Amino acid sequence: MADKTLILKPMITEKATALSQLNQYVFLVAKNATVPEVKKAIELIYKVKVAKVRSINIPSKTKRIGRTIGVKSGYRKAIVTLKKGEKLDVLTA
Repeated sequence: MADKTLILKPMITEKATALSQLNQYVFLVAKNATVPEVKKAIELIYKVKVAKVRSINIPSKTKRIGRTIGVKSGYRKAIVTLKKGEKLDVLTA
């Protein structure tokens, strides 16, 4: 399943921007994505060589506004480390 539907979007946050200085990039991925599939998909989409992929499951959380209780859905993100000499510009890619 290493295709373009696996990578949902790059995450642009302050922490992700700081990680880009270390050649690491953060992506929002599908809930059922595995590390090897994410690696293949990133290499296919962005034409770069990936050194390491770490994935994190963020659990869903209950949120309350007044008397109404809702659920903020959980997601999965992947931190991708590129090989030395590789560069990725996620803002324009």
